[in-house]
Amino acid sequence: MKKSIVIIGLILVLFLALSACAKSTTAPTEVPPPAEEIVVDETTAALSITGMVESKTAWSEDEVKAMATVDVESTNSKGETETYTGVKINDLLALAKPAADATTLVLVADDGYTVEVPLADVLACDTCIISFRSKGGFSSVLPGFDKSLQVKGIVKIEVK
Repeated sequence: MKKSIVIIGLILVLFLALSACAKSTTAPTEVPPPAEEIVVDETTAALSITGMVESKTAWSEDEVKAMATVDVESTNSKGETETYTGVKINDLLALAKPAADATTLVLVADDGYTVEVPLADVLACDTCIISFRSKGGFSSVLPGFDKSLQVKGIVKIEVK
């Protein structure tokens, strides 16, 4: 008797597991919202691009690190040339697609510090990157630009 109850219980568990799998493999019936309606969760993203863009975009730190990277040399705050590794800002902007009438990027740090830089200047810069920090997070590295634009702990780029 106990053996048949155990077998019936196992069959029931197997049936429920297979039913759950069958439901999860069906195609979604909802159509995703247009890009302008997508809500970016900036509270959990390591880096996001918002503002005047076709696609508000947000990535985890691992997602950014999985993108194509480059090494660039830039002078640090001590006047020393250093090599930084990161993702080209232009590659990130290409994913977000800034509006044609956008003129400015606002670089926002995790401590609330912000700076503005002309969008055209960044688009013309093939060596401007979001670099990977050794202790986690990101920094902006814009070789040849004013040092005030080197933002440590950058978490958002707002297109205006």
